[in-house]
Amino acid sequence: MIVCGDDALAERLAAELATVYREQVTLVVPPSRRSGAGAGRTRVAALLGRLQAAVNRTVDSTGLDDTATAHVVEAAELDEAALAEAGVSEAAAMALVHDDDETNVRAALAARRLNPRLRLVIRLYNRKLGQHLEDLLDQAATLAVPGLDPEALDTSTTVLSDADTAAPALAATAVAGTSKVVQAGGLLLRAVERTPPGHGRVADPGLCTLALLSSTTNDPAGAEGSDTSGREAPVLLPDDDTVAAATGRGTVVLETVTHTPSGSAVRRLAGRGLPLGSLFSRRLRWSLTGLVTSVLGVAVATWLTAGDQPVGLPGLLHAAYLTLLDLFAIGDPALGESPVRQVLQLLSGLAGLLLMPVLLAAVLEALGTFRTASALRRPPRGLSGHVVLLGLGKVGTRVLARLRELGIPVVCVEEDPEARGVPLARRLRVPTVVGDATQEGVLEAAKIHRAHALLALTSSDTTNLEAALYARSVEADLRVVLRLYDDDFATVVHRTLRTAHPRALTRSRSVSSLAAPAFAGAMMGRQVLGAIPVERRVLLFAALNVAGHPQLEGRTIAESFRPGAWRVLALDTAEPGERLPDLAATPAHEGVHRPGGLVWDLHPGYVLRPEDRVVLAASRQGLAELLGRHPQPRVRTTGTQ
Repeated sequence: MIVCGDDALAERLAAELATVYREQVTLVVPPSRRSGAGAGRTRVAALLGRLQAAVNRTVDSTGLDDTATAHVVEAAELDEAALAEAGVSEAAAMALVHDDDETNVRAALAARRLNPRLRLVIRLYNRKLGQHLEDLLDQAATLAVPGLDPEALDTSTTVLSDADTAAPALAATAVAGTSKVVQAGGLLLRAVERTPPGHGRVADPGLCTLALLSSTTNDPAGAEGSDTSGREAPVLLPDDDTVAAATGRGTVVLETVTHTPSGSAVRRLAGRGLPLGSLFSRRLRWSLTGLVTSVLGVAVATWLTAGDQPVGLPGLLHAAYLTLLDLFAIGDPALGESPVRQVLQLLSGLAGLLLMPVLLAAVLEALGTFRTASALRRPPRGLSGHVVLLGLGKVGTRVLARLRELGIPVVCVEEDPEARGVPLARRLRVPTVVGDATQEGVLEAAKIHRAHALLALTSSDTTNLEAALYARSVEADLRVVLRLYDDDFATVVHRTLRTAHPRALTRSRSVSSLAAPAFAGAMMGRQVLGAIPVERRVLLFAALNVAGHPQLEGRTIAESFRPGAWRVLALDTAEPGERLPDLAATPAHEGVHRPGGLVWDLHPGYVLRPEDRVVLAASRQGLAELLGRHPQPRVRTTGTQ
C-alpha cells in the first residue's frame, strides 16, 4: 500500500493500514521545508517514530508478534520516477491525499499509466471533477489491459473527500438529539444516542443496538470516552445478552432508515428566488394598505354624496377618477360646490401628501433589498437556539450544508470574507458575521449567549480553543464541539473542559481520524458507505459481496453476526446485473429508480448466498479481518530517503 501526502490524514491513513489491516505501507512525503539533509532525516525519523508508537499500542492490545514493513520516502514531486521508486508497479493500492487537488490528479494519471490494475483512492474536494476523474481512470485501465473485465473495476478508482466523510458526524455532534447519519446516495442510515433508561431497566435496543456507551446521565461531559477510568469502556456491536445486562448505560441504536432529501429539497434550502413580500417591511406594507383603504373610502363617499354622478359602475369609476385627481393635486378646486365635496377633496389632498413619503420609502426599501440579496445577512435580533459555526473552509462548508439540510438554524463566523464557504452562506441566506472569533464582540454578534451549540471548525487549534473558552465564559453550559489536529491534545482539552464545566457537553473531533477509516477501507477494495463516531471509537458501514467470505457465505443472518466485530444490517434484493455498482454514488438525475432496493428487516434464519450483497456495520478490526489478505503481523518500520 502506498500513501502520498503530508498532513494528518496521510499519517493516520498509513497508521490505519499498518495497525488495523496489517498491510505493508510506503508513506511518500515531500521534502522538509527546512534546509539540509539532517532536517529531512529528522523528519523521517519523527514520522517513523509516530507510526511505531501506534503499532506498539496495537501490538500491546493484541499480543501479535509477526513482522511486516513500513517505509517513509521523500519525493520532491510525484512524477513517474518518484512513483516507480515507491514501488507503484507492484503495489495493490495507492492513496493520494495531498490537500491540493491538482497534485492528486497529476499523480493519479501518472500512476494509472505505470500500473493499470492499481486501485486508486484519491482525495478531491471538487465533486464534479471527482466523478469525471473516476470514469476517465477506469476507462484508461480498461483500454490498457485488453480483456480486463469491467466489473473488476467497480472499486478501481475511488474519489473521496475528508470533508464529506467527516461532515455528518461533526454536524450531528453539534446538535443534541440529532441522529448521527451516514449518507449513501439514496440511502440514509440514522444512528441515534439514547440516554440510560434508569436503574434496573434495560436499554431500549430500537431496531438494532450498534453500541453501548461508557457514560451515564450523571456525567454528560464524559460521553467522549477519552478517559474511561472508573467507567466501563464503550462496546461496539454488542449481542442481546450484553445489551440486556447493560442497565444504566446509554446506547447507540439504528432507529430509522429513510431516503435522503432529493436535489429539489436542497434547492429549496437555497430558495427559489426573492419573494415579493420580502421587498417591503411589515410596517411599510401596513402603511400602504391604510392609504389605499382611505382612498377607496373617499372615492365611495364621493360617489354616494354627488347627486349629479352617473348611477352604477360608471358613476363609481368617475368618482374614483375625481378622487385620484385630488390625490395627486391636479384636479380643479371644488369652489362653489357642496361642503361635503370640499371636505372630501381636502381629505384626498392630505392622503396625497402622506402617499409621497410612503412611495419614496418603498423605493428605497426595494433597492436596499435587491442590494442585500447578494450580501451576507446579519443575525436577527431575536435569534436563539441556533448553532454558531466558526470557519467556512473545506470542512466548515460541508458541515454548513449538512446543518441546513437538517433544518437547523446556523450563524456562521468567518474571518476571511473570500473564504470558500461564504458564497454558500450567501446563497442559503445564512446569517454570517465577518471577523476574528477570538476578538471581543464577534461571538456576541453571533448571539453566542442564546446559542444551542458552538462548532469550532477553523484550521487553527488555538483559535478553536480560544473561541471555545471565551464562549464558555459567556455561557457556561454551552455545548461545544472542537476540531483539533492532535489527538493527545484533544484528550487533554476534553478532560480539562470536563473538569472545569462538569454540566456542559464537550466534544473534540479530528477530521483526519474520522476520515482515515473510510480511506483505508477504500484501499482494501470495499464500497465504503461511511462511518460514525462512538465516543472516541469509529463504527464503519460497508456494502460487501458475500462471495469469497467464509464468515458470511452459507451462514444464516444470526450465525454471521460476530459481537464486537460485524453485523449484517440489510440485504440488496436487486439482481446482480441490475445493482448499482456503488451504493455510495448519488443518482445523476432526480427520480432515478433503483432496481430492487435494500431490505432491512431480515429474518435471522435467512441463509446468505454467494450472489448476495449485504450492508453491514463493523468495527475497524472486524472489517479488517473480513477483508484482510494476510495474517495479522507485527509491523516493523524503516525509513528511506
